[in-house]
Amino acid sequence: MTTATNKAYTQQKAPTNDSKGLIAKIIEYEPATRQALVDDAVLTRLYDLEHSLDQKLGLDSKLLYLDSNISIGGEFIPTAGTIGLVLTDNQGQPASIASITPNSNNKPLITDTSQPCAFVIGDMAKNGQLWAVNSLYDGISLYHHLNVINDQPATILVNLISWSFESMIKHFAKVQPVYINTTVDKKHKLDTLAGDNVKAVITTFDILLELEQGKPFDDIMAEATITDLQAEAWGNPEPLANDPSTPTPYPMEAWRGLLKNVVEKIAYYAQVPNAMAGQCVLGALAHIGQRFIDAPMGHKHMPASLYLVTEGESGSGKSVAMGLSHYEIKAYEREQYQIYLEQLNEWETEKEILQGKERKEYLANNPRPYNPITMFGDATIEPILDKFINGEMDNASWSTDEAGQFFNGHTMKGDTAGNALSALTTLYSDGAVNRLRSQKSQHANPRSQAYDVRMTLLLMGQRIVLEAALTDPMMNGQGFLARAMIACPDSLQGQRVWNDPKRRQQSPYDDADLIAYWEKCRTLLDPAPINDPSINSKGRIKVRWHDAQAEQAFYDGAQAIENRQAKGQALEYLKAYASRMAENASRVASLMAFFEGRYTITTDDINRAFMLVEYSTSERLRYLDATPSGEQNDSEKLSSWLVDKARGKNPPILNRTDIYNGAPKPMRKNNKALQNELDNLESMGHIKQEHEGKKKVVYINPKLFI
Repeated sequence: MTTATNKAYTQQKAPTNDSKGLIAKIIEYEPATRQALVDDAVLTRLYDLEHSLDQKLGLDSKLLYLDSNISIGGEFIPTAGTIGLVLTDNQGQPASIASITPNSNNKPLITDTSQPCAFVIGDMAKNGQLWAVNSLYDGISLYHHLNVINDQPATILVNLISWSFESMIKHFAKVQPVYINTTVDKKHKLDTLAGDNVKAVITTFDILLELEQGKPFDDIMAEATITDLQAEAWGNPEPLANDPSTPTPYPMEAWRGLLKNVVEKIAYYAQVPNAMAGQCVLGALAHIGQRFIDAPMGHKHMPASLYLVTEGESGSGKSVAMGLSHYEIKAYEREQYQIYLEQLNEWETEKEILQGKERKEYLANNPRPYNPITMFGDATIEPILDKFINGEMDNASWSTDEAGQFFNGHTMKGDTAGNALSALTTLYSDGAVNRLRSQKSQHANPRSQAYDVRMTLLLMGQRIVLEAALTDPMMNGQGFLARAMIACPDSLQGQRVWNDPKRRQQSPYDDADLIAYWEKCRTLLDPAPINDPSINSKGRIKVRWHDAQAEQAFYDGAQAIENRQAKGQALEYLKAYASRMAENASRVASLMAFFEGRYTITTDDINRAFMLVEYSTSERLRYLDATPSGEQNDSEKLSSWLVDKARGKNPPILNRTDIYNGAPKPMRKNNKALQNELDNLESMGHIKQEHEGKKKVVYINPKLFI
């Protein structure tokens, strides 16, 4: 090749950086001749290969005869009488010259080591896989065996700077995958390349040695392990579809002492998950405790009521579990109802005996006895609210193992649903009822308000009911579900044991822990009078923090929840729910202390309460933005689109502007919606968002293409 030809090469491929006059040096020298190689076996073989490539692929010769010393930055490098190899960057542009003395063991002199480069054998743009080696001999041999003998198109990157092999690999991996051969015992040396677009071909023996021994390339690759170092560094992308089938592990360590034993015993006897048993016990504690205590929150106190929603299929043991947790409550309710019936009968009899003025005075001084039942299973919200307003009760719970009666009943249908949900949220937060209605009806009630009343909900139902409710816009928008503690454990149906004689002989009604629990519940339901100045007009005590450490633990937990509501964090889209997490923790801690006969919350109490709240939050997140079966949510749509658009790109990278213009709706040309979804995909390990200069790009997890 003549000097004129080298000039043409330079004009066609203008370099991006020629600050040291590299192109001028290339133009200055003639291509090397075979005679100039002084019978150097490696260089002679390279010359023959380069000459063949020049004819076959139309490539410019990258072997020069350096007849003088090269001046770089005013300093001369002793290159006279040597062979120069033109080193290029990942765009095929000249980046440096390696000066090699034929038949010498001297290391090559590199004119510029400031940027990554390699001696490239072949055509990167046209010639198959890109393989990297660390010596010129290996590069020539590998090219010959792959391209000539095995008909495997490949381009070889030869690193001639001993300390720059890794940076050279990273540089070329930016434009296409780079293959590196290593043996099993040396694979760890590639750890520094994790995350780069590199394919590690791991073999028992050196691949070049096996090729030289005549083993076919396809056979070698069939036995090799090919590890994608880029994908290996990413980790597995998390699923984007909401999967209510994968429950959160229930934190049994949140319970202690007798209550922990009770949760475990209810789970055992009812053969239900611990989560279901735990929710039932919380429901029982709230039913009893809301009557006697208020929980601390900031500079005031709030009801100790709880709203509990638990998933359980038909026949999964919901009724049995609640029967055990509420056993003494139901017994107490029956006793109070029997007393009521006796009082009502007495009142009716007296009313019938008396006549005229005496009857009128009797009725004025002895109103009809109120039904004392405070635990409802099959009801609607309106009569319960009326009982509060009429002063018939101050505390109640709606506890049912058929949540469909609540979510699908008359109360939650049509125009009444919004009012009912609003009433329940106010009851939870303020303990107040507002039922202002027209007074024109003959049955009009002049009373419209009730204050300082309490309501607990323990709703257990099938997935078909709860899944629809947990994703219902009104349920979420009105704030009802934001106040609920949720559990959706796997059913034990199919794993339960019925034919074990030992188990059949064990009765929960003879169990020491359950008996002790029921006795404690009886004591709390009908307590001895308490002389405490903090008791309010309804007989409730304001629970306090045991000490400054306990209070600080509460606010530390609240702050952690607040931080997770920031943009890109786990609770960003669940702010309404997150803002109630600390409230529920205080209520649960207060109820735990109350059961143990205390009116102060310890650090241990609040930390354990936060465990149950965090469990509930994880369960709630599983239902966030849940989509019908077979339908993709926005995150899935965007991820699928990104994978499709980046397929075949090496590395898989897209320009953020292109994504903005082409993404599926509703993200297309909607910057806020798009960024929210990109942030979500990044948090789930699907993508990485990077800046390359002034350009924003998105890398797609290679494992999504598998």
